[in-house]
Amino acid sequence: MNYLSTHVRIVTAFVIREIATRYGRSPGGYVWALLEPVAFIAIMSFLMGSLGRLPAQGDSFTLFYATGYLAFSMYKGMEGYLVSAVAGNKGLMSYPKVSPFDAVIARLVLQGMTSCVVTFVIIYGAMWTTSQPIDIQWANIVEAIAFAWILALGVALGNTVLFFKFPLYQKIFDIVMRPLFLLSGVFYVPSHMPHPFSDVLLANPVTQVVILFREGFYIQHGDNGFDMAFLVTTSGALLFVGMALFTFFPIARARE
Repeated sequence: MNYLSTHVRIVTAFVIREIATRYGRSPGGYVWALLEPVAFIAIMSFLMGSLGRLPAQGDSFTLFYATGYLAFSMYKGMEGYLVSAVAGNKGLMSYPKVSPFDAVIARLVLQGMTSCVVTFVIIYGAMWTTSQPIDIQWANIVEAIAFAWILALGVALGNTVLFFKFPLYQKIFDIVMRPLFLLSGVFYVPSHMPHPFSDVLLANPVTQVVILFREGFYIQHGDNGFDMAFLVTTSGALLFVGMALFTFFPIARARE
């Protein structure tokens, strides 16, 4: 119990420190966390709406792009923030009771709270742009967020070690991941794409997260390509591999 309470206090201290360093230097830091996704969604909605077309689902480009962008950001924003947790706090790793995992958990908590607040505000606003009734399925939304964070945690833990051990791998990973935003169903419905492109897109676990998140807002007609077994297996496997690498490779001592 004392061990657990000690690490709870350490994680809390890390969260306070992260708030101060990430957002505390200027009031605009908090605002930008909301304005960045709002600006992207607004620009894309305006561009596509000006062409006189209808979104792939529903009647609102704003809601369609918001659900896709925010679902993707639940993964990408978390993964990008977690992967630098140890490096960003390496000065504190010399303390005996502080573990690298404390820094990761603190960032997970902070990013999770921030992204949930931003998502709620934007989605609530986007729902006013549609004339169709929306029966929100909270179970699907919560599941999608949970899977996004599990995927992000697994990838980030593994990459924390691999980036340090193999610097070339980091460059390759960054290059390979650049098209991920375009390949995750943010702008379209993957199952509507022609074969075999739809199969390739649906083999991306982040695409599955986006589909599941959108199921919380849209009534599905026919097969949308969602595969719960695949998402559970993939996210679980990535988390297991990431935890194993992070646990058995002494990254904190290697950085000192």
